[in-house]
Amino acid sequence: MTQNPPFVARLLRRFTHTQDGAITSFGIFLVIAMICVGGLGLDVANAIMVRTHLQVAADSAAHAALVAREYRTEAESKAIAITIASQSLPPSKFGTTIEAGDITFGTWDAATQVFTASPGSDDAVLVNTQRLAGRGNSVGTFFLRFIGMNHLDVISQSVFETYYPTCFLEGFVAQDVVDIQSNNTYDDGFCIHSNTHVEVNNGNTFLDGVIVSMPNRGDLVIPSSGPGANPGLQDALRSGAYRLRVLNRIDDIIANVEDPSSDYFRTAYVDIDPLTGDPEVVTFSKNDRIQDIWVEGAIHKATCNAANQTITLSANQSVHKGVIVTNCQVSLGANSLITDVIIVTENTNTDSIKGGSGAQIGLDDGCSPGGGAQLVTLGGFTSAANLAIYGGQIIAAKTIDFESRADGIEGVSMVAGEEIDGTSLMNMGFCGGLGMENNFMAEYFRLAT
Repeated sequence: MTQNPPFVARLLRRFTHTQDGAITSFGIFLVIAMICVGGLGLDVANAIMVRTHLQVAADSAAHAALVAREYRTEAESKAIAITIASQSLPPSKFGTTIEAGDITFGTWDAATQVFTASPGSDDAVLVNTQRLAGRGNSVGTFFLRFIGMNHLDVISQSVFETYYPTCFLEGFVAQDVVDIQSNNTYDDGFCIHSNTHVEVNNGNTFLDGVIVSMPNRGDLVIPSSGPGANPGLQDALRSGAYRLRVLNRIDDIIANVEDPSSDYFRTAYVDIDPLTGDPEVVTFSKNDRIQDIWVEGAIHKATCNAANQTITLSANQSVHKGVIVTNCQVSLGANSLITDVIIVTENTNTDSIKGGSGAQIGLDDGCSPGGGAQLVTLGGFTSAANLAIYGGQIIAAKTIDFESRADGIEGVSMVAGEEIDGTSLMNMGFCGGLGMENNFMAEYFRLAT
């Protein structure tokens, strides 16, 4: 008679032979693996979140530093950038994420994507924001500490650069309407921009590369015949808006154009006395003809007692190399010529600078260096027919208005605080910025990388 094994022995034998729960061991390993992956993902996600915060602060600081650098020293600009970054990343919570050594001014090569440090530069800036073990503010880990990584160093970098929009190099730019009539030709590279809308009549030709822009391209005003009556117009249309920063500088230009230490002073137009370090100043009145008192290389100043009083460059006369600073109206007589000349006036009349028929601003030299002219006014600019501009610039706080057959225009920048109104039979050539090196410009800022 076979004796049954003890109860405990039977349980042990059953346990060693059963397959129930075989997946349990695999499940244990799977759970461990999932915890590892989840923990690693948590550390990586946290590091990416921190880097994003650092990037936002770096972008803000870089932009602030470059904007400030227009008028401030490097040290002052860096201090402003640190203040801006600290508002996003308070040191009390995040430690020292940015310091002066993390901010470098220099130049940016867009073609090679290379930043080059250059002390004293205001062309570009590189900013690093950092959370480092060496600064005591590194990013703590959750899972990685089990393999000996208790913290992560996280760095973000931003580069901002200055640039000049194409429309401000050559073209018509107005805060209000740009209204052009019929039978005009615009060459490759020319730009027409309004911060309101553009109005175009029939018979205009827009060659490849021309830009016609406004906040909403659908606001273009054209005759009922449609865009086909203006070859190239449809391809030229763009949507966009600009802050016309140079208009805010008119007062500064007028106030500082005669100061040799100012960015608005032009050594190409004004001679400096080697003994005194000052330019020659010629004072004249409204009764003097500009050509009669003109001294080449000098600053010429005239003050009027009434807004309608005028200083005049007589018909068929020319002046070369110099600056006029006045509060009078300025009249450029028929077929007159100014080259290497700046005229600035505080006069606020709508016709504060007037061009007679055939008046010429700048030298017809095929876009060669030099020979240009700049007109800056707190009022407006008007011209009779046959205006000619070569390497010239007109900045007016009010309207710019010129009549038909402005047929000799090659290299022109017009910026108006109100409207630009041009009529018919204009040929607008393009110099690609050549011969316009003395124009007054306001820098714009963009993220380079």
